[in-house]
Amino acid sequence: MVAPPSPVAADAPAPANSAPPPLPGPTALAEAGNNDLAPPPSDSPYRVLIVEDDRAQALFAQSVLHGAGMQAIVHSDADAALQAIKEHRPDLILMDLHLPGLDGMRLTALIRQQPGLQLLPIVFLSGDPDPERQFEVLDSGADDYLSKPIRPRHLIAAVANRIRRARAQAATLPGASGAPATSNPETGLPTRHHVLQQLNTALAHRDQGGVLFIEVASALGLRERYGYAAFERLMVQAGQRLAEAGHPHLLARLNDNSFLLLARNADEDALEGIAAALREQLSARAFVIRDDESVHLRGVVGYAPLSPGFEDANSALEAVERTTLQARLLSAGVAGHVHRQAVTEQEHLALLEGQLELAYQPIVAVAGGNTAQYQLLLRLRQSDGTVLAAGQVIPAAEAAGRIADLDQQVMDHALGLLDLYRHATQPLNLFVSQSLRTLQRDAFADWLLESLQQRELPGSALVIDVRLPDALIHTVPLQQFCQRMAGAGVRFCLSQFEPSGEADALLTQLPLSFVRMAARFSSSHANPATREELRKAIEQAHAAGLQIIGQQIEDPQAAAAMWVGGVDYIQGNMVQSAGSDLNFDFHNAVL
Repeated sequence: MVAPPSPVAADAPAPANSAPPPLPGPTALAEAGNNDLAPPPSDSPYRVLIVEDDRAQALFAQSVLHGAGMQAIVHSDADAALQAIKEHRPDLILMDLHLPGLDGMRLTALIRQQPGLQLLPIVFLSGDPDPERQFEVLDSGADDYLSKPIRPRHLIAAVANRIRRARAQAATLPGASGAPATSNPETGLPTRHHVLQQLNTALAHRDQGGVLFIEVASALGLRERYGYAAFERLMVQAGQRLAEAGHPHLLARLNDNSFLLLARNADEDALEGIAAALREQLSARAFVIRDDESVHLRGVVGYAPLSPGFEDANSALEAVERTTLQARLLSAGVAGHVHRQAVTEQEHLALLEGQLELAYQPIVAVAGGNTAQYQLLLRLRQSDGTVLAAGQVIPAAEAAGRIADLDQQVMDHALGLLDLYRHATQPLNLFVSQSLRTLQRDAFADWLLESLQQRELPGSALVIDVRLPDALIHTVPLQQFCQRMAGAGVRFCLSQFEPSGEADALLTQLPLSFVRMAARFSSSHANPATREELRKAIEQAHAAGLQIIGQQIEDPQAAAAMWVGGVDYIQGNMVQSAGSDLNFDFHNAVL
């Protein structure tokens, strides 16, 4: 974590008996409130106005945002902020709470009164620890409240995500006809909403044709290297090239690095050729990312014909996205969706028939501790007595479309245990694995938050385990889910961790608390190269403020190597095998 001493100090609270400062006069408001704030050009970098009277803190925030490729303008005078907005046309305002003269909340209220500024994102960055003050800030019209100290990467992510959402929202605002916009003014591409609407219409009319999902590879690495603003410009260029290659069909950007093309009424036998052409055109010529630097992009494409039928656009989107994962494994980088036959679905459903059983394996701190921590492990006992492990059950549940139900059952059991042990001598923490398909569902997030609230459970006792391969593919929806859970205190663990450029970037882009290393690192004591790889991974994770779990520890040599390597927790049969009871003695455990 990089942060100078000045910015991490808490702001001094405003005196309780100070008189409210006078508001700017009518002339100042009239001059600053002109409604000629045209949006910046579509290829311009993200532009942030920093309103901060402490020069050291302002320069710190400015340098962090500059490093991410954004333009950051500093103003220390709150009274001149409205004029600065008119002059610089920022995408977002990053504001201190305790400003001399006109404080941040009153300035926010003034900004919201100006024509054309009601939707301008306003984010507060303050060290005021009072939660009531934070609620007051949001109630005054601010969009977010960030607490100091803050990691540079978290600041970048918060600012960039707000700007990205604001631009996307602007693209779907009703036009003169009162209908949502069908094209994005920044890119010229059709909007996601419009293409999915057309896909629903095509499915309802039983049209021929196909839908294609294009994923640009190495997105996290590109964003990490060049910054958010440059990455956004790169994706705009990629979208425009793909649209040209797919003409006359509709193409929309789905999220950070994926696009959807609807080839309505196209020859379904030609879909594979269309997919191959899209992939070839994407990588045919380099993209200029900086004045003196260009990059070649690679991608994979999954496609699905429309004629076999899908229930709706979301079902088609899920199917073609799953097919794109298969395309990653093929040298051609193109894969076609095969519609499951009813008999196959019945086989998957039959596999899921049985009694759900759960086992628990302790996760023990190498330095000792008094908190009971277990990973909750899924089992399914079939009618013939056969017990299926999670590795067999989860793929079957996904294939049968039952994964959300299964995940919710497991989570409900975990919450029941936390409720039962809430008054135990040793506090209980449970690590619970969940599929990203489940976490993407708004209904699941609503249910989980409501369940925690109804049971009055501390969210910090729940650690949601997410597998690295899932997190790499669904980074954006995972970030959104994490943001929703942040207020409840729910923590996250990234499992099956394998160091790589994209995986390393997740350590700072997701609000993680734990990292569980891949199983192969349990044998690092027998391989110097693996041991060195483990050491570097642990060092990097610790630098990001994360705790490391070494798993599948079967013997003392493996445990010793993990301990020397710097892991914080170990898990495996050497400690205790998975069982049906929560009876491990954490207090007297000696490793």
